[in-house]
Amino acid sequence: MSSHHIVRDDQEPALIIANGEACTNELLGQLLEWSPLVVVLDSAMERVIELGIKVDVLLGDFDSGFNPEEFIKDQQPIEIVYTPDQNKTDLEKAFDYLIERKMPAVNVVWATGRRTDHTISNLTNIVRYRDLLKIVILDDYSKVFLLPRTFRKWYPANSIISLIPVGEVSGITSENLLYSLHNDTLTMGYRSGNSNAAAIDGIVTVTHKTGDLLLMECFD
Repeated sequence: MSSHHIVRDDQEPALIIANGEACTNELLGQLLEWSPLVVVLDSAMERVIELGIKVDVLLGDFDSGFNPEEFIKDQQPIEIVYTPDQNKTDLEKAFDYLIERKMPAVNVVWATGRRTDHTISNLTNIVRYRDLLKIVILDDYSKVFLLPRTFRKWYPANSIISLIPVGEVSGITSENLLYSLHNDTLTMGYRSGNSNAAAIDGIVTVTHKTGDLLLMECFD
């Protein structure tokens, strides 16, 4: 896996490496190659260094005896960002940092798996950043992002698509999904849209009127 990210265009998505279950080196390498900025949460830094990855920003509250100075020599140039706010997760603080830098988009890896509470928080908290930052969370089995009110994308037939509401989402209508939705309502914990799929090769359209709706492209 390359230790360098070769594209330096701030219009490309940044990359955040959190501290959940690791993805394959293949996926991580693909994302690194196209990322203009690599942000690593302090809890993952030692794991990232072992993979030989060049880090641009080390961010966190640096608790539990963590010493960021240990990484400065081998990672220069590197920006150390101390974020002591205990009312937000380190991942949310990383999103805030990218918004301050006016980055338009970010891919996030190592944000799922391991602790279930962290996984649920990481996936659902992205709704807070609607219209501020385009966020995509990836692992080896899924790609997750928040839908705009109208979403259109081409998919091969039988591509697995799950629609997950954060809270209640109403007025959902779909085109070219195997299980169609017609002005339907999905509610977290009561009714969700797991394991739907593209009916045929072509454009899938999903619209909704109110609420926050996540789309998960899933890979078995």
